[in-house]
Amino acid sequence: MYAYLVWRQWNRMIGTSKFKNGKEMNGRMSLTALVLIALSVSQLFAATWTIDPSHTNVQFSVKHMMVSTVHGTFNTFTGSADFDEKAPANLSFEGSVDATSINTNNDRRDTHLKSADFFDVANHPTITFKSTEVQMTSPGKYTVTGDLTMRGVTKPVTMTLEGFTEFMNNPKGGTRTGASLAGKINRHDFGLDWNKTLEAGGVLVGDSVQINLDVELVKATDQPAK
Repeated sequence: MYAYLVWRQWNRMIGTSKFKNGKEMNGRMSLTALVLIALSVSQLFAATWTIDPSHTNVQFSVKHMMVSTVHGTFNTFTGSADFDEKAPANLSFEGSVDATSINTNNDRRDTHLKSADFFDVANHPTITFKSTEVQMTSPGKYTVTGDLTMRGVTKPVTMTLEGFTEFMNNPKGGTRTGASLAGKINRHDFGLDWNKTLEAGGVLVGDSVQINLDVELVKATDQPAK
């Protein structure tokens, strides 16, 4: 069906636009037009996939005292992606995290992280990400660039995406797939500047924050997008 629609649109274009100013379209213009048609048809069959929070993890890690790594999670989040499972390279996605749901398995530390020294959740309770460009680097691997907004600051960040896993039909209905995202940010870029110098040298909290997401996506509809 996909190939047929591309062929039909291509023939329509040739029938109506074969000549321009009395000259036949050159090969470059023809190729460009075909690519645009293919992308348009792919968008026609794109579906929305939503994150299943009960089978998804949003994790981060940062160095403590330059000797160990502290891991944490955000327990409340939402997200969705738009793509055609037959052509997943043409995708976009966005997500939102409740910053108040941070959990590092230490109540005192979590309270500090929620304060104005770090996330300032009283004024900035939400962290958001929206993709702006996705490029396939190899089969099943992508470079994802998008806008990350945290603590009222928006910066472009780049992450790597691996997926998608097999598309599985849930016995209870719906199609599911999975993917993993990973990236690093500098917390100072977003105003998370608090630190403490150690007497023996070094600092209490590292600057680089590793972000890892393991997501399970559920297809919202099996019908072509409108």
